Amino acid sequence: MRPQKDAEAESSGLRLFDPELFLAEGPPGQAERQAFRRLVLDYHAAFGRDFPWRQTEDPWAILVSEIMLQQTQTERVVHKYLAFLEAFPRPEALADSGVDRLLGLWQGLGYNRRALALKAAATAIAAAGGFPDSLEGLLALPGVGPYTARAVLAFAFHVPSAFIETNIRSVYLHHFFPGGQGIADSRLLALAEASLGDTDPRTWYYALMDYGVYLKRRHGNPNARGAGYAKQTPFADSHRRIRGAVLREATTTGEGLSLDSLAARLPFARERVAKAVKDLVAEGFLEYRKDGEELGLRGKA
Repeated sequence: MRPQKDAEAESSGLRLFDPELFLAEGPPGQAERQAFRRLVLDYHAAFGRDFPWRQTEDPWAILVSEIMLQQTQTERVVHKYLAFLEAFPRPEALADSGVDRLLGLWQGLGYNRRALALKAAATAIAAAGGFPDSLEGLLALPGVGPYTARAVLAFAFHVPSAFIETNIRSVYLHHFFPGGQGIADSRLLALAEASLGDTDPRTWYYALMDYGVYLKRRHGNPNARGAGYAKQTPFADSHRRIRGAVLREATTTGEGLSLDSLAARLPFARERVAKAVKDLVAEGFLEYRKDGEELGLRGKA
């Protein structure tokens, strides 16, 4: 007799896949993988989304989109992405830009350290005289981790390479581990590798992401059952919000700021502002001038 959870899942329209059978060699495993791919690709053919970064194979434009999309909703990224590429169409343009202009264009995306990492990556690309097209070369860029490197390989260079992100994770958890808890990404990555196929990784990954968005909207977020799931701190009272507020003041204020005047401008405890300033100085966003009495954006006179 099949487990009750399997019977309930099938009665609700959920197609289940056995991870061991899926990974098995031979006709049974191949049939499972083909069925899974057909399910995902059929959804995408009917309901696939369209974004500007899906209309290009330029590795710089794709890298910009991947960095912007980290921990930021897609709808917030679209207009920022277009404006950013208009200002910095090539890595050399960002490498030569001041931090104030960069942060002005980045404002509203949050996690500002990503912007500084992207500028560092642009500087490295410009210095090398070309965009890296290998996993090793991409991983050598500042701020580029395994997911981003593999995504750029797939979307810009059509290189099949297995990776997991939040929407992709949702698909595998939903169809392979409907009752599981604490599922490690390593188990999902093996399934992703097996289902990747040899051609057109761009369409396959766009299909997985779009289908994952649909599953979360209809069934809730399966990612809570993943081993690495952690709820974010509420933004209204988070260290991230204070960092963003400090950077906005530093970007929009004409004259330099002392720590006391900066804390007086912001609705947060002075010690929390001081902690944000300390972190931003260490990360290269801000610097002290005039014998440590004045704060300003690094690289801006």
